[in-house]
Amino acid sequence: MRMVKLGGGLEVSALGLGCMGLSEFFGPTDRNESLAALRRAAELGMTFLDTSDYYGVDFANEHLIGEFLAGGRREETVLATKFAAVRAPGTGELIAVRTDPEHVRNACEASLRRLGVDRIDLYYLHHPDHRTPIEESVGAMAELVAAGKVGHLGLSNVTAEQLRAGHRVHTIAAVQNEWSLFSREDEGSVVPVCAELGIGYVAYAPLSRGFLTGRHVSTDGLAEDDLRRGLPRFDAANAPHNAALLAPVRQVAEAHGATMAQVALAWLLHRQRVHGVPVVPIPGTRSQARLLENAGSLEVELSREELDALEPIAARVAGDRMPPPPPGLG
Repeated sequence: MRMVKLGGGLEVSALGLGCMGLSEFFGPTDRNESLAALRRAAELGMTFLDTSDYYGVDFANEHLIGEFLAGGRREETVLATKFAAVRAPGTGELIAVRTDPEHVRNACEASLRRLGVDRIDLYYLHHPDHRTPIEESVGAMAELVAAGKVGHLGLSNVTAEQLRAGHRVHTIAAVQNEWSLFSREDEGSVVPVCAELGIGYVAYAPLSRGFLTGRHVSTDGLAEDDLRRGLPRFDAANAPHNAALLAPVRQVAEAHGATMAQVALAWLLHRQRVHGVPVVPIPGTRSQARLLENAGSLEVELSREELDALEPIAARVAGDRMPPPPPGLG
């Protein structure tokens, strides 16, 4: 696994592992299966782990990662987690989004305990709360760096303006927003700011929550609590149209003897050359076979003609990437 430098000199594996689905959101989970996936990811060199205090009821994902790290994996792991969401104990209902300085400090201390570490390598603000100026949030995060509790700072789900404002207070090593063949809005806004300021881009949902793999192009067969049941792009009104857009992805994959997922990830990895920004996708999976498949994307080189064939897809996608946020949580 090759390594990539994000902002501030933070070096991570070229592919990370998005750990959200190991605990929640995409159907039933099994602790042993999730731990086995984490071990396999480490064996493949995917040592950049991305979690959050939002993932899993009662912080299940951070507890899971803590258990994994306690097995002797801490030294090789670059550990990223996030704060902002406040969920109800027991039910996991989202009840608030907070990025005020008091919450920044308390959330970090709680994550350190759950993860069983004394330092978080990359600490993200998960989502602005629209009440607290981002400068205040980043200022509190900077205090955690000064105290040695956090190594580098990141911002997630932010605009170009918010990224600039945060970076003025303290160096931002990475922005984590959605970027894929289906979601390219940041290319005209956040990505140029990253290039200008030397900030890395960590791409979540790089396979558009499985749609770009060709294996999940509707809600058929999904668990009742699978979050994709509420996503506009998977809606019955949009999914058939979006599935038809995958034809060039399938054709390129067949030409390479690769999978559609590998082509989608290879396309995203190629964005670094296009935009001059370090790009690290963090696809998530509980499957060891899919981990191996994702790692294979690093060997796929797309031609100019193939890139041109993939270029129009995003502009034709039907449906927003996410539903509107619940009222009153900003």
